[in-house]
Amino acid sequence: KIFMNTLKYLQSNEFLLDVDLWRLFANLEELNKISLSFLKTFYETVKEHVSKSDSPMDFSSILRKFFQSDLCQTHQIYCLNYTSAVFYLENLRQREDFGIYLKQRCEQNQQCKRLRLPELLVAPLHRLTRYPLLLNNVWKSSTDQTEKAFIWSLKEKVEKSIRDLEGKVKWLDNFQKFRQLQEVIIWPQVWDRDKRFFVPECLKQSLRENSSENLLTPVNRLLLHEGKLTLAENTRLLDVYLFLFDDFLLITKIKRNKKKYGGSDIGLIPVCPSLTPELQSFIREGGFCTVLDQPIPLDRLILKNVDPVHVTVFSLRNAFLIQHENRYRQCIAVFLLQAQTETAKKTWMSQIEMAISNYTTQHETKKSAAFCFPAESSEI
Repeated sequence: KIFMNTLKYLQSNEFLLDVDLWRLFANLEELNKISLSFLKTFYETVKEHVSKSDSPMDFSSILRKFFQSDLCQTHQIYCLNYTSAVFYLENLRQREDFGIYLKQRCEQNQQCKRLRLPELLVAPLHRLTRYPLLLNNVWKSSTDQTEKAFIWSLKEKVEKSIRDLEGKVKWLDNFQKFRQLQEVIIWPQVWDRDKRFFVPECLKQSLRENSSENLLTPVNRLLLHEGKLTLAENTRLLDVYLFLFDDFLLITKIKRNKKKYGGSDIGLIPVCPSLTPELQSFIREGGFCTVLDQPIPLDRLILKNVDPVHVTVFSLRNAFLIQHENRYRQCIAVFLLQAQTETAKKTWMSQIEMAISNYTTQHETKKSAAFCFPAESSEI
């Protein structure tokens, strides 16, 4: 409330008018109101029972009133906005005026107990997960069998609501991550990527529509592992950034642009908090990733370890080989990659091997299901 009310006060005095209250705090006021109402009603019932020992504690009506109406739903609305709020807050914190509001106007308040806004915004998520524990304790203490059955069904309903919410939050988090990747990853035209392909200027426009960006959509696709490696080329070492998805591997070149990114100031670039710190820092510097070669499908990827004997002979350190084969099992590309440490190399190799194994298993299951026909009728 300190952060929210202070921002409201500043905006009433025409400061930080461009800051969206809803994107930061969502339905926090409504959530506080209904949570406090539930707490007071619950407390008054216990208090009345203690003062009048002959009066029964009717928890069922309280629980029915709140848990079957707006309590969980209000929490869900807040929780679904949480990831977006953290994303938005991370962007705003780069601004000097917003930084003054956070540090001087709010964080120094004794009521905040040295907690910052990100640490406070997550609190309602934790509270929602404690409701099943509360319901379970009430169920244990209840002696009426009808009441016990009702409270148990209510607890299961709340637990299911939390499981559904976790799935939605993960989907939203994945969606925002992929949306950021779409902005950061650049797909060059085929004639820019490889000089062997010649296309006259008059024909380029008809070929310019590039649907490669559609590959980076969160629909049935997951980012399993990512990170910076070094690619050994003929005469030089090239910094590359790899993205391992659950169906293909993407190798990109790291490009730095310290002037502009997407037509905006570098300090105002919104960065998704679920990205790796390395990539977040890289994006803030105005960097982007240019696709080096076509995506390598996992069923066309051959992974090979580089023998330690080659380390001294060819000055290769923590190296492994990725081979791209076409559908005819012909090698069409080879990438010799080096990690910073032996541990990082082993992690990359194990992640790729696991991804290939899972991909193969899933597709074999789909194939076997496709070829399973119902048994022929004996009457035919």
